[in-house]
Amino acid sequence: MTGTLYGIGVGPGDPELVTLKAARLIAAAPVVAYPAPDSGESFARRIAAAHIASGTREIAIRIAMRPGAVPAEPYDRAAEAIGAHLEAGRGVAVLCEGDPFFYGTFMYLHDRLAGRFACEVVPGVSSLTAVAAAAGRPLTRRTAGLSVFPATLDDEALTARLNACEAAAILKVGRHLSRLKAIIAALGRTEEAVYVAHASLPEERVVPLAELAEDEAPYFSMILVAKAAP
Repeated sequence: MTGTLYGIGVGPGDPELVTLKAARLIAAAPVVAYPAPDSGESFARRIAAAHIASGTREIAIRIAMRPGAVPAEPYDRAAEAIGAHLEAGRGVAVLCEGDPFFYGTFMYLHDRLAGRFACEVVPGVSSLTAVAAAAGRPLTRRTAGLSVFPATLDDEALTARLNACEAAAILKVGRHLSRLKAIIAALGRTEEAVYVAHASLPEERVVPLAELAEDEAPYFSMILVAKAAP
C-alpha cells in the first residue's frame, strides 16, 4: 500500500497555536517536508520543531522567495521526492505556515500528488484570524462581507477592490506598503485601517495605518480595513 500525504497547517508562528491533530500527525510521520528559503532555516519547521521525532526523514523544499510567478521546478522536484516515499508506503507530513489552503505552499504539492495518493488536509490557524486577534478587531459584523486579496495586485485592481468592499484584508504587504498607503488614503479609508506584522510572534507589531511611518514592511504583514463598530 502507498503512504498518505498530509498537508498540515502549523499556524502563523506561535508554536502553541499548532493544533493537537497537527502535533500528533507530525510526531508520527516517518517523513516530514517543509518549504524553506534558498538558504537558512524553514519558518514552518521552526514552528513545529518540538513535534518532529528524532530520526525522521526530512525534505526541505528550497524555494526562491522572490516576487513574480510561482516557480514550478522546486515543486516538481519536491513532488518527485515526496512521491517516492509515498510509493514506498511511507506517510509524508508537509508542513505549511498558517493554513494549507489559505495561500499555502502545500496547494502546489496537492495539485501534483493528490490525484495519485491518499491525501488529508489538516487546517491550521490562518494568518487572517491571527492578525484579527492581534489587532483586537473583528473581521466582519452582522451581514457585512469581507474581501481578501494580495498586495501584489496592480493599483487599478487594488483600488477597485477596496472601493467595492465593506471590509478588506490585504496580504503580502512587504514592499508594497507605500503604494497601499497612498491608495487607501485616496479612498479616504486610512482611519479605518490597521497594520499588523508578525502576528502571534514575540516581534508582533500592531499600528494604526495613519500612524505608520515606514514605507516598507516584512513579508509576514497584513492590513485590515473596516469601519469601526457603530
